[in-house]
Amino acid sequence: MIVWLNGTHGAGKTTTGALVRQLIPDSRVFDAEKVGETLMDITPGLPWTGNFQDWPPWRPLVVETARHVLDYTGGTLVIPMTVLVEQYWREISSGLAQHAIPVRHFVLHADQDTLRGRIAGDTVLGPDSPFRLQYLEPYAEAAATWLHAEAEVVDTTHLTPGQTAHRIAEAVQNRANGPSGGPPDQGVGST
Repeated sequence: MIVWLNGTHGAGKTTTGALVRQLIPDSRVFDAEKVGETLMDITPGLPWTGNFQDWPPWRPLVVETARHVLDYTGGTLVIPMTVLVEQYWREISSGLAQHAIPVRHFVLHADQDTLRGRIAGDTVLGPDSPFRLQYLEPYAEAAATWLHAEAEVVDTTHLTPGQTAHRIAEAVQNRANGPSGGPPDQGVGST
């Protein structure tokens, strides 16, 4: 199965993904951004659009990479990756569904002030503010129009990455051990 951690920059996807991996047996982290970096390394370069997700090969390559890794290893892939364009999410999720790969889609949410503070105070990646801040408004628009309806929302505003990871791991393991079918519970871990 896939545990997809969505949300904008500063929501804690990368940190939470590493912690979720430690909590879910037989899981691995797959950084789908590396697929975009591979496409960016093509020489001469592909026509630049401002975001590698806009390149049509990126979405099916993410699906195929995930499928092949799961076929090889089994278990769970944790994918911390922002996808804010509904069409792109539909392409990825339908591609995974065609291979019968179940997906638990979580959105790590935080209010705008919290996100700005996290971006400004990031000591690991550095603030890189112009790039990361430009996605706050598209995230807010996606959250209001489609994203929160498509995922299990975890409000991380007042949670540590460890608390967030525990809530996600518990939700995944409870669903795996509980009844199947039906829509995912909304508001997982909301405060």
